Amino acid sequence: MQSPLPVWLAVGGSPASVVRAGRLGLQFALGILGGQAPQFAPLIDVHRRALTHYGHAPQPVAITLHGFVADTSQAAADLYYPADASVMNRILAERGIPPTTRAEFTAKTTLTGAYAVGSPAAVAEKILYQHELFGHDRTLLQLGIGSVSHRDLLRAIELLGTEVAPIVRAEVARRGFVGVTGSPATSP
Repeated sequence: MQSPLPVWLAVGGSPASVVRAGRLGLQFALGILGGQAPQFAPLIDVHRRALTHYGHAPQPVAITLHGFVADTSQAAADLYYPADASVMNRILAERGIPPTTRAEFTAKTTLTGAYAVGSPAAVAEKILYQHELFGHDRTLLQLGIGSVSHRDLLRAIELLGTEVAPIVRAEVARRGFVGVTGSPATSP
């Protein structure tokens, strides 16, 4: 039981929402669902400035994104794309937006893209790239979207825990990153 219960305000990229999190003195979780990661970096600074402006102590920041890990990057993309496209195309259709394509999905899986989909090494590289860009305290991956099989989802979780996390933790420690609590961060 935590007292007080930590509250994270989820933000989808709106500067006004980021300022609101700072005004309220809250931790915030930045959801990246599209675009290129560098375009979101200024929002981290907006949050930090808003916290200071409103007299609050520094707060942790999380980056949230869709992701999937498999033994190879090709396998991860092949397993994840159909599930992602099914869900995204339903949401896009509700908004009158044309369906997504495999090319758009592939662009999201590049180093600067919105998704962390690939082999353990590729996903670790993406997380570390974003950590360098944002200096955030936590990365949250949404793995279970659409019709990915339970077996493949369990394998993705296993790879995250046994291969991705150790790479990321070791590199973050090597870089000497210290989170907002003043202690070394063990996992961004």
